[in-house]
Amino acid sequence: MLVLTRKSGEGIWIGDNIHIVVVEIREGQVKLGIDASRETPIYRDEVYEKVRGANLAASAMKPDDFDWIKRSVKKR
Repeated sequence: MLVLTRKSGEGIWIGDNIHIVVVEIREGQVKLGIDASRETPIYRDEVYEKVRGANLAASAMKPDDFDWIKRSVKKR
């Protein structure tokens, strides 16, 4: 992990297309501004972990796990 020290108003670049700026530091919190293309997904840690867990669970499913979907579609 790279650890950098930045003051309010200072920033860093990740590659050529992601710019992160420290917008504000107050009461133990840091507010960051992130400038990146709309195609670049940006998640807070807790949201990323939920998405990652859901993706892992979905990828671990077997074809038989989807039988309930087949049955419900046939009923329509």
